[in-house]
Amino acid sequence: MHELAVCQALIEQVEAVAREQDAVQVVQVRIGIGPLSGVEPQLLEQAFQLARAGTIAATASLLIDLLPLRVSCRQCGQETEAEASNLACGNCGDWHTQLVSGDEMLLSQVELVREAPAGKTAEAIRN
Repeated sequence: MHELAVCQALIEQVEAVAREQDAVQVVQVRIGIGPLSGVEPQLLEQAFQLARAGTIAATASLLIDLLPLRVSCRQCGQETEAEASNLACGNCGDWHTQLVSGDEMLLSQVELVREAPAGKTAEAIRN
């Protein structure tokens, strides 16, 4: 299950963001996944539960946004959405296309809690 290795790398990124922001807790992690990323969202959610254990993100939730697959047509020049099983141009139907997006996995947002200064309540921040 390579999703566990992916989640371990994701947690490393999240911990780096938390250190930069002097956070004491990670509340939520939001990522975007394209259909050709090679990552299964359900397996990723399960692996996240394991990877976050014992880290600053131990109680964090994972939100996954499914990103569209987009191609650029070499024939008509249009950029359109496509299906993973059919990368043809949505405008003219030509199959001479180039992948624009849909194979990525992006860390898009981390919700953190910073330690509060004396006499104040903890502050939630989003990066």
